[in-house]
Amino acid sequence: MSGPDDILPAYETEAARWARERNRTLWEEPALLATVAGRPPGLSVLDLGCGSGEPIAAWYVARADRVTAVDGAAAMIAQLRARVPQTEAIHADMRGLNLGRRFDVILGFNSFFHLCPADQRAMFPVFAAHSAPAARLLFTSGPSAGEAVGRVGGSPVYHASLSPHEYRDLLSANGFSVVWFRPEDPGLMGHSVRLAVAT
Repeated sequence: MSGPDDILPAYETEAARWARERNRTLWEEPALLATVAGRPPGLSVLDLGCGSGEPIAAWYVARADRVTAVDGAAAMIAQLRARVPQTEAIHADMRGLNLGRRFDVILGFNSFFHLCPADQRAMFPVFAAHSAPAARLLFTSGPSAGEAVGRVGGSPVYHASLSPHEYRDLLSANGFSVVWFRPEDPGLMGHSVRLAVAT
């Protein structure tokens, strides 16, 4: 069975194929719009597990926001630099990240859920340390606690989720409040998505 330690090697292997086949219909846009609602362009955005940068980082760049894109797979960062060169591209593991800067928007979209439960819990202080006042935090999880294995290209990939109650408690303990949680939302291609705001 694929585990969390296999994620970065899988994305190193699959980066070119993943970038080529990535759905670019921008089904994520309703969630992305919620992170910028009522705020003018020029926001600072931290995209954790950015992949190739298309379409999400590219969407913020087109809006004239400043995107710092982080991925633990060097092959993904190479795809990002080729496809969305306007970003600040950083090859780093999101776990334990310490950039010494704060951002208006933090994303863990279809990336955070590849971390094991213990590593997910440890990410909430990382989110807090990088959050500007009233920062929006957007991330995907599962609808309930559990682990699963999916596929990216020809590679199995691990996913995990905490319970909705535990996510709410972790957010609260680290200075965030939940704006909404949309479990398996048909309008978001069946993904379970949370939006929180730094309080």
